[in-house]
Amino acid sequence: MSKVTITFKPKQTTKKLLKDIQDRAQYVLTHRFGLEGDGTRRTLESIGQEYGITRERVRQIEKFALQAIRKSDSFEEAQEVFDELRDLILSLGGVVEEEHFLELVSKDPVIRNHINFYLALSDGHFSYKKEDKHFKGRWVVNEEIADKVHAALQDIHDVLEKHDLISEDELIEKIRCHDGICEIEEVHQNDDNARRWLRISKKMDKNPLGEWGKSDSPNVKTRGIRDYAYLVMRKHGSPMHFREVAESIEETFDRSTHVATTHNELIKDSRFVLVGRGVYALKEWGYKGGVVREVIQDIIEKEGPMSKEDIVDRVLKERYLKRNTILVNLQNPKHFKKDGTGLYYLADK
Repeated sequence: MSKVTITFKPKQTTKKLLKDIQDRAQYVLTHRFGLEGDGTRRTLESIGQEYGITRERVRQIEKFALQAIRKSDSFEEAQEVFDELRDLILSLGGVVEEEHFLELVSKDPVIRNHINFYLALSDGHFSYKKEDKHFKGRWVVNEEIADKVHAALQDIHDVLEKHDLISEDELIEKIRCHDGICEIEEVHQNDDNARRWLRISKKMDKNPLGEWGKSDSPNVKTRGIRDYAYLVMRKHGSPMHFREVAESIEETFDRSTHVATTHNELIKDSRFVLVGRGVYALKEWGYKGGVVREVIQDIIEKEGPMSKEDIVDRVLKERYLKRNTILVNLQNPKHFKKDGTGLYYLADK
C-alpha cells in the first residue's frame, strides 16, 4: 500500500490555527499533540507539574483551546485542509485504522502528529471510533460503510474455526463477497480497501507466513517451537523428520532451534503424529497415532477383510514404514487371521 499525498503544508497550517489562542493554551496543545521537536506527546500530569496546576486543569485548558480554535477565523480558513483529509479517508474505504492512516500520510512522526491534531480538531468531518475488544481505533467519514465493514469482519471471524488458516487473497475475497460489502458503492469495492478494512480487526491476524486466522489461535500467535513446527510442516505439505523440522524452522523464521528440543515438542503436541522412525505428520491430514498393529486393526475394522497387498498399501498411506515391518505385524495370530480366499480379518471377530 503506497504512501498517499497531501497538498497542504501541515506545520504552516498548524501555525495559523494556533496563532489566535493564548500562549499557555498554545503550549499545552503543542506538547499534548507532539507538534514540535521529536514528536513526543506529553502527559497531562507532566505539563501540570511544569505549570504547578492539576492534570484536570491541563485537560480543561486543552479542551477550551480546541473550542477556541474551532470558533476562530483561522479554523474557517483551514476548511480545505479538513475537506482534503475527509476525501482522502473516503478514498481509502471510508473507515481506516488510525495508525495505518497516519503511516500512509507521512513517515515523519511529527507530521503524523499534526495530521492527528487536525482529525481531533475537526468538527463534523470525521468520527473517531475508540478501540474495543473487536476493532482497533479507527477514523470514519461514512458511517454506513463503517457499519457494513464491522458486520462483515465480525461475520467472517465467527465462521472461522480455532485452528483455521487461510491466505490473505482468500480472506480479501470473503470480505468483498460479503452481502453488506456488496451493497457499498462500487468505487469502494476494491482489494486495497478490503485490505485496509482487514487491518481494523483485532479478532483476526496473520502469522509469520502471512496466513490469516483467529488472532488468539496458536497457528497465528506463535508462542514456541511447536507452533513454528506446525507452520513449517503445514507449508511443506507432507511428513517430515524432526531434524528436517528443526532445520526448516531455522531457515524460515531465522530462529535458532535445537533438534532434541524440536523432537520433544513434537512428541508432546497432539497436532503431530509419529508415522515412522523420527518422521511426523499433521493429525489433520488424517494420520493416526498408535503402533503398527493398531493401525492395521483400525483399517480392517473400518474397511472389512482385505488382501495382504491392500493392507500394505493402506498402511503405507498412513505410515512411513518398511514393507516387511507391516508383514511381520500381520502374521501375529493373536490379532489377525487369514481365510481361505487370502483375506485378512481381525482374530477376535
